[in-house]
Amino acid sequence: MKKRVKKAVIPAAGFGTRFLPATKAIPKEMLPIVDIPTIQYIIEEAVAAGIEEICLVTNSYKQSIENHFDRSFELEEKLKASGDLEHLRMCEDITDMVNIVSVRQKNPKGLGHAILCAKDFIGDEPFAVLLGDDIVVNPKKGAIHQLMDVYDKTGKSVVGVQTVALENVNKYGIIDPADMVNEKLMKVATFIEKPAIDQAPSQLAILGRYVLTPEIFEKLETQPAGKGHEIQLTDAIDRLAQDEPVYAYEFEGNRYDVGDRKGFLQAQVEFALNRDDTRQAMEEIIENLGYVKDPEFKKEKEEPRKVSE
Repeated sequence: MKKRVKKAVIPAAGFGTRFLPATKAIPKEMLPIVDIPTIQYIIEEAVAAGIEEICLVTNSYKQSIENHFDRSFELEEKLKASGDLEHLRMCEDITDMVNIVSVRQKNPKGLGHAILCAKDFIGDEPFAVLLGDDIVVNPKKGAIHQLMDVYDKTGKSVVGVQTVALENVNKYGIIDPADMVNEKLMKVATFIEKPAIDQAPSQLAILGRYVLTPEIFEKLETQPAGKGHEIQLTDAIDRLAQDEPVYAYEFEGNRYDVGDRKGFLQAQVEFALNRDDTRQAMEEIIENLGYVKDPEFKKEKEEPRKVSE
């Protein structure tokens, strides 16, 4: 009988060098989009999909991530004493949203190795993987929830993909589609980690969301180092696909690469414009800086920009 996906792994052991000097002392996952740490958006997506347990794969300087999702008794008592019940409930909700454990990736051997570090936590169950550099917004159904729906129908591993520009294929794991099941779902022939532009079999890139069967661990345990002398998850999935069907699903949603400065800044602006409590302030900032010359912007002040569904 097919098991339900109840567990998720979120790798969070990277050093975030693209955001130095900020990440010298602060984990990149704790850098906020407006006033919420990026990793909280990822965990909220998992919880909304029905995930019950999450394993954070971290390193020795990522304790602030664990602290963020733990109780802060002194802060809670201060908020309670001052009558600030709104922020008290906010802090309690963060702590209570899901059961979180963490394991250490003692050596930086790549994404595949990070997933392997969670093997004991996962056991023999299917599981979700959400990468912290990718925030995906879909008000109807989150990206990982869409993949979990595919797993429920197929019982096989599935990766989330979207089309990227040809000049960017060398930044991602790229799939070579085999058979189209429907408009968005396909079986995959091969997976290639960061191919050269002239060797990419498609422009469908794996973008930070996976549902994997536990058979992936056998592949990871025997996976030789690949690109960057690291154990690549894409390479292990490619080997898995030689033994059993592996699917790709073109998920719906606006994706923000918050591991990249441009994507991080774009998320700041668009998230602020889509929040009732920050929209006016962001519009005024943009307008006062003189950057807005598009007359359509005036219309958006009366009709706020909606995230595509």
